[in-house]
Amino acid sequence: MKIKNLLALALATTLLSSCGDDGTQDIVINYNGGSGSNNNGNAIELKGNYTSNLTLESNKSYLITGPVIMESGTTLTIPAGMTVKAAATGADVYLAIAQGAKIMAEGTSSQPIVFTSNATTPNAGDWGGLILLGKAPINSVAGGTATSTSEIASLPYGGNVADDNSGTLRYVRVEYSGGKADGQSENNGFSFYGVGNKTTVAYIQMFEGKDDGVEFFGGTVNVNNVSVVNAQDDSIDWTEGYTGTITDAYVKHGTDHDKGIEADGYNTDIGNLSSPKYFSKPTVTNLTIVGLGSGTGNEAIRLRAGTQGIFTNVFIKGFAEGFDLDGDATDNPTGAGVTSGDLKATNVKFDDVTTNLKNDTGVTFTTTDFLTENASATGTEYSTWGAGWTRQ
Repeated sequence: MKIKNLLALALATTLLSSCGDDGTQDIVINYNGGSGSNNNGNAIELKGNYTSNLTLESNKSYLITGPVIMESGTTLTIPAGMTVKAAATGADVYLAIAQGAKIMAEGTSSQPIVFTSNATTPNAGDWGGLILLGKAPINSVAGGTATSTSEIASLPYGGNVADDNSGTLRYVRVEYSGGKADGQSENNGFSFYGVGNKTTVAYIQMFEGKDDGVEFFGGTVNVNNVSVVNAQDDSIDWTEGYTGTITDAYVKHGTDHDKGIEADGYNTDIGNLSSPKYFSKPTVTNLTIVGLGSGTGNEAIRLRAGTQGIFTNVFIKGFAEGFDLDGDATDNPTGAGVTSGDLKATNVKFDDVTTNLKNDTGVTFTTTDFLTENASATGTEYSTWGAGWTRQ
């Protein structure tokens, strides 16, 4: 802590004895490049850019009141069992872990770490969400060390470090996310921008979000035990050449929702600029998607813009369409992925699904070229691994 901040802290300590719930102004303590305020024992306010490590203390409470950005070289550490609240103002309230920074949020099944709204009656979109940005490859740039810029906070992401490490998320729940950032783009519950595969992501849940639950913008990060309940847009979304693994994922739709999975091979707003050109190709194992019934007219999984991917052990329940494949024979070769074996689904069980597969790729292939059904497929064992720390 710099000397001027020590002086500010000393001054704050003196003045806090005369500032309570009497309507006087809070004392604001500037530190680490960001800021924190504490009104006589109430929540410590977090906002701004942090240029030094920040460790949250288990005996204190914290409130995010604006953009919180951990700069390169810093680490944010959050203890198990902590609930971090965010001001329910919708716009510009989020937590971002920039390229070169880390988050160490290691909860347990009995003591998860929770990011949630501070509203008395919380709603989806009350605040932004959690954003990680890394240096792993993305196909929205030409390659090498080139980076793109996130739509939230305009932070750089991408590069050529497949094994980049942005820290650890374990037993972490994000609630009531999806507020607009910069007054425009909506946050996701979890946004992974070019995150590398040395990052540990396990046992995460997005509950009640206004936009996507979990979205991957390229990168190589592997995630397991992912729960998305009541995302009002897509529950799991990938684009920009994402090539990690998703193991044991559970999706449950609420009244307002879009796709269970929406998958793009590249960002069609930017283009596939990689050289040599490649597309998203994650491996998805043990997946359950539960909709509201085949009469709702929704799709469980939409695969488009040339995405590839290998799906194994999938259970889809309550949708008009199970898999909807979109593409063409030129820039969006989704169908070509099927004929080459780079896009396929095996051991799939459908329950209350009207159309198992819809082919809008412009490429002719049979159902069995893409899809192998198995009445014994179970999807993920959510009742086991999701017990105790998730919300329904």
